[in-house]
Amino acid sequence: MTELLQKAQGETDPHYGCPPDARSMEEHLSKGIINLDKPSGPTSHEIDSWVKRILKSDKTGHGGTLDPRVTGILPVGIDTATRAIQLLLEAPKEYVCLMHLHEDVGDTQVQNILEEFTGKIFQTPPMRSAVKRELRVRNIYYVNILEIDGQDALFRIGCEAGTYIRKYCHDIGEALGCGAHMAELRRTRVGDFNEDETLKTLQDVNDAYHYWKEDDDPTHLRECVQPMEKAASHLKKIVVRDSAVDALCHGADLAAGGILQYSEDIKKNETLAVMTLKGELVAAGKSIATSHEIERAEKGIMVDIKKVFMEPGTYPMMWK
Repeated sequence: MTELLQKAQGETDPHYGCPPDARSMEEHLSKGIINLDKPSGPTSHEIDSWVKRILKSDKTGHGGTLDPRVTGILPVGIDTATRAIQLLLEAPKEYVCLMHLHEDVGDTQVQNILEEFTGKIFQTPPMRSAVKRELRVRNIYYVNILEIDGQDALFRIGCEAGTYIRKYCHDIGEALGCGAHMAELRRTRVGDFNEDETLKTLQDVNDAYHYWKEDDDPTHLRECVQPMEKAASHLKKIVVRDSAVDALCHGADLAAGGILQYSEDIKKNETLAVMTLKGELVAAGKSIATSHEIERAEKGIMVDIKKVFMEPGTYPMMWK
């Protein structure tokens, strides 16, 4: 993304728009996402409510629900960023799982079956899931065994959004003929949110807000809250001219003339993030053309805009 912006520098106006890292604390908060470390016990919706109450915000929303007993990364969007957080629902996920086998089948069999359950797998959502129970294909990008101790196997798994790890463990038990269940689960990655220094607890958020309000020190809160643009960091990007921004904010699709730079290897029907020259997230949409077609196009719609995140009037109207 940085390379795209560097190539297109010099074509933006400093009188409107604002780079994400230069926003005021109030705007940063209202367009922010917290990389929250969810504890075991509360529901994801309860976590939302606690963050909303701590920050005294109008609304909050999370990117990818975790069961009450599951811990780990739960990105929570604040106010305007609750719309952008939806981009994480399609983002790849990573978990560390402790699977308990109902019989001791030996390390080699466990290793072999996990290799078989890598790549494309068929999965039916569990009975208590919120989605329709029909057979689906999900991608398992990798499974790394961390430890096997008798009937317990600890592994790290990277998977496509919408993969049910509890069902994954059950299906492995069925394939082994001994039965298995998920004993513990922790989510360690959602898109580009991971267990780095940005991961914060509810106590961290509460303390940071107190420092800002009581001591007039926003440093800790800026560290707790990430710009909403990070919710799109896993997506391929298109950088648009300043003159095209307001039209997109009013619901227009993106035409070839408004494009300055774009990621390589864009495929048709791929979700793209539409960015300003200052690095602001404007919208997201489905690509109608490949990167090669965009390069050759002089006119025509290139991106079908599906969601708009920037408010109209942020950039001046330069369209009729």
